[in-house]
Amino acid sequence: MTTSPARSPRPRVVIIGCGFGGLEAARALRGAALDVTLIDKTNHHLFQPLLYQVATAGLSAPAIAAPIRHLFRQQSNVTTLLGEVTRIDVAARTVHQKDGGHASEPLHYDHLIVAAGATHSYFGQDAWATHAPGLKTLDDAFEVRRRILLAFEAAEKEPDPARRADWLNFVVVGAGPTGVEMAGTLAEIARHTLPGEFRHIDPASAKIILLEGGTRVLQAMPEALSQRAKEQLEKLGVEVRLHARVTAIDGDGLVVESPSGAGSESANSYQIKSKCIVWAAGVAASPLGRHLAEATGCATDRAGRVAVAPDLSLPGHPEISVIGDLAAAKSHVPGQEPTAVPGVSPGAKQMGRAVAANILRRLSGQATQPFRYRDYGNLATIGRNSAVVDLTSPAGPVRFSGYFAWLFWLFAHVYFLIGFRNRLVVLLDWAWAYWSFARYARVVTGIEGQPSVTAVPAVKADARP
Repeated sequence: MTTSPARSPRPRVVIIGCGFGGLEAARALRGAALDVTLIDKTNHHLFQPLLYQVATAGLSAPAIAAPIRHLFRQQSNVTTLLGEVTRIDVAARTVHQKDGGHASEPLHYDHLIVAAGATHSYFGQDAWATHAPGLKTLDDAFEVRRRILLAFEAAEKEPDPARRADWLNFVVVGAGPTGVEMAGTLAEIARHTLPGEFRHIDPASAKIILLEGGTRVLQAMPEALSQRAKEQLEKLGVEVRLHARVTAIDGDGLVVESPSGAGSESANSYQIKSKCIVWAAGVAASPLGRHLAEATGCATDRAGRVAVAPDLSLPGHPEISVIGDLAAAKSHVPGQEPTAVPGVSPGAKQMGRAVAANILRRLSGQATQPFRYRDYGNLATIGRNSAVVDLTSPAGPVRFSGYFAWLFWLFAHVYFLIGFRNRLVVLLDWAWAYWSFARYARVVTGIEGQPSVTAVPAVKADARP
């Protein structure tokens, strides 16, 4: 059984989750006269905005992930623990966790920061997850990469033209930043990376379909940039279908419902046959949000996010703060109506720093301050030499697209990566891929569950990717 760190007379801060918010909160407490315990169910911090690059074999996992213990090796007031939080005892101020399936000793806290993040939402259809994995973790990325690569392999061995076409239909559900970036990269793989490597199929004949239930792609972007992104996707060969609502997903493909015509109240339902579907349509808060609601009586929204006070603490429980994707937070600018904080990494980082500062204020007897979000804008890449940028500046919005937007997106993401080595590796990999179109992370280390085809039976192995 894992034992908790020895108690000390200094105040103890427990942080649940080492995503963008948890990482920034722990860093902001550097040098403070308190003890920080950081718990995460993985041993690494993940740069999620580039996770799709691992899923599409553009980058290897270590390029976008860093071991948590390494990140805090020089911050002596931080103890990192590998474990999954199962319960928070609000009355006793303890956090209960399990490690490897075994319960660990409860951890006492004086201040608690819950930054457990979010997971996939299939809108009540959890069975769809088997056929349409999402992208939140490295395991998700490995699974998506496995399915993409094995779909081309299965098509190469499939003698029946109709079944071969099913293997070469790739569907991405949801046209937010992840869906747009995934669809654009899939088109590049099919048209530029794989041609010449197969003898019985033409990878460039693969069909990439992007489904969006709303009226446009990248709905958080201004309409003009959204339209530009759609045009750039179509130029890459992606088939963009708007007003397309998924109603069923199974092993053969998915069923889509869309309006029959302009102004029509009736819907047209049709099937898309596909063996490789990627889910990028819905996000739900960590189950810890519902648990906190039951334990404290706080409110949650439809996605399970916790409604927090202006200083990001729980009403009636100032010792508990909730940040990142788990918080239904608002930005409080003097003289203006509070506005919702978007679920993006800059927001989580700013929340992490804000709650750390408020904890230090409480310890010194000062009043806490309401959270104020600084919106720096939105970025999304569509593919090679194509991106859209919407920046906020004192002079007003700065919006552009195309090659220079792609360069801006590239250097912005490299800059925010954790660690010099990660930045260097990513920059070199991208430079090589730009000139050669090569993606050398196309490795599948196990074929258990490989899809069977008509000509060749599936081969099974014990190893998993």
